[in-house]
Amino acid sequence: MTETLPLILATILTAATPLMIAALGEHVVERAGVINLGVEGMMIVGAASGFAVAVLADSSPLGLLAGLLAGLGLAVAFGLAVVVFATNQVATGLALTILGLGLAGLVGQGFVGQPRAAMAPLAIPLLAEIPVVGPALFTGDPVFFLSLGLVALVAFVLSRTRLGLLLRAAGENQDSAHALGLPVMRLRFAAILFGGAMAGLAGAYLSLIYTRFWSPGMSAGRGWIALALVVFAGGKVWRLVFGAYLFGGITVAQLHAQAGAIGLPSQLLSALPYVMTIAALLALSLGGRKGQGAAGSLGQPFVPER
Repeated sequence: MTETLPLILATILTAATPLMIAALGEHVVERAGVINLGVEGMMIVGAASGFAVAVLADSSPLGLLAGLLAGLGLAVAFGLAVVVFATNQVATGLALTILGLGLAGLVGQGFVGQPRAAMAPLAIPLLAEIPVVGPALFTGDPVFFLSLGLVALVAFVLSRTRLGLLLRAAGENQDSAHALGLPVMRLRFAAILFGGAMAGLAGAYLSLIYTRFWSPGMSAGRGWIALALVVFAGGKVWRLVFGAYLFGGITVAQLHAQAGAIGLPSQLLSALPYVMTIAALLALSLGGRKGQGAAGSLGQPFVPER
């Protein structure tokens, strides 16, 4: 057991990392008052673009950057639609997901099934030598450690900086923020760009580090799970992190179920994250805390008075 436990823990952390990165980006977007249902499309385009560039340039770091930029590109289109032209955010996000799935199939059609070598892991001196937990927690790929830094950065910026205060003000009451002279549209556009970049990076992580190959549809609904994590978090970054690792554990349990190591249907474990999200929303509603943590202007188009 002591030999397999570090491997299981490392697998859980790897499975949770793309969920956490994508959810962190969406968390910032929703703090600014915008809901982006195109996360799934951004992730799959990031996965295809990142893998294609990594293979052609023979560089996984360049592939990760390409995935980030691909998500950023779709975020520009989404931002122009919902911020500049004030389109319906839900409809635009769904259209973006459909567009992303089509683009990913086009970009990745020549790379299906090609393997990709693993990135060299990083190890924190001394801490990596701790028995059992050291190899799992303090030895990992560079993006895993980057994700931990992103968690700290997002939490600090949103709660401790002027930029975070302005961003939250734009999301909480867009009309009041505009009346006070805050650049609501610019703040929202910047948040959307950050969210798109994180979704693209999460997608590139899937194809270059988590699975190390490309196949159509490989995001497998993780963009929707990232959106569910933001709901589950209720505005708290620590809840988002907890939920990501919890869902990562469920993903690993699903793999073990498929191998017959767990006496439960793998389909049940696949549905469990969504069942948990519905249960969390029901608990919030029954407890009289409906909408807790959501920005007051979430989903509302903003058209400033001329």
